[in-house]
Amino acid sequence: MYAALLDDAALFPPGDAPMDAAVAAHLRYRAGPQSPMTGPFIVPAGRIPELGRALARRPGAALRVSVTVPDGPDGVGPALEAARARPAIEAVAVEVAAHRGDDDAQTAANTARAAAALEEHLPARTAGFVELPRGTDPRRSLDALSGTAQLAKLRTGGTRADAFPSEAELAAALGAAARRGRALKCTAGMHRALRHTDTATGFEHHGFLNVLLAVHAALQGADDAEAAAVLSMRDGARAAAAAAELSGDAASAVRALFTSFGTCSVLEPLEDLVALGRISPAVLE
Repeated sequence: MYAALLDDAALFPPGDAPMDAAVAAHLRYRAGPQSPMTGPFIVPAGRIPELGRALARRPGAALRVSVTVPDGPDGVGPALEAARARPAIEAVAVEVAAHRGDDDAQTAANTARAAAALEEHLPARTAGFVELPRGTDPRRSLDALSGTAQLAKLRTGGTRADAFPSEAELAAALGAAARRGRALKCTAGMHRALRHTDTATGFEHHGFLNVLLAVHAALQGADDAEAAAVLSMRDGARAAAAAAELSGDAASAVRALFTSFGTCSVLEPLEDLVALGRISPAVLE
């Protein structure tokens, strides 16, 4: 259920870790008990040279990375070239945002263009993610990925309250992806297991365990309202019990659709899973 679930986004807000500190921490996770649940190190394309210098200061160190491309589809090729120029960096995934258009049709066209850039430039066995624009029909954007090998990416938070989709909005996207069999990842604002209100900002955050359970519900035929109810769950004991009831096949099906999420803290999600009794405390040693 939790294998390679956590993409290490330490460089991104609100963590904003310095490069050297983020790299050192990631290498510890990959060598420690956190390794089975730790995915790639996420780096913006523009910071690949900085990452290369940080690795050069650690002889023998190498990283598997997911490269985000904020410049859009035209930046995919140059980003991969920059990664290939540094042998210590292995780009195992590339993430590019599709720009929101004036209407759903234009947004779908932009999504298709982003997917086409990934199809053109990605080598074999490198995953591609297209971030779907919010505020549009997710079904149209997901349909634009049809016929490609590219996965979807959903933004689930940020540094402003309006960056967080409601339970209904996220449930609609998850349900649309489940009905199409289109795998996805989530990013931002989801470093705790359960739905909660941040005491410092007042922002309403989604929980990654809620998302896992909502994906399961959608795969079992739940409608969007039922999935939204799962996303709103704040009862840790109830959520942990529901997760414990999933069979191995059910967990595998969930993870085939929900591949991972980006988190600026690898340890906080693990701390929550330990507190809920879902994994061994040894993972935090």
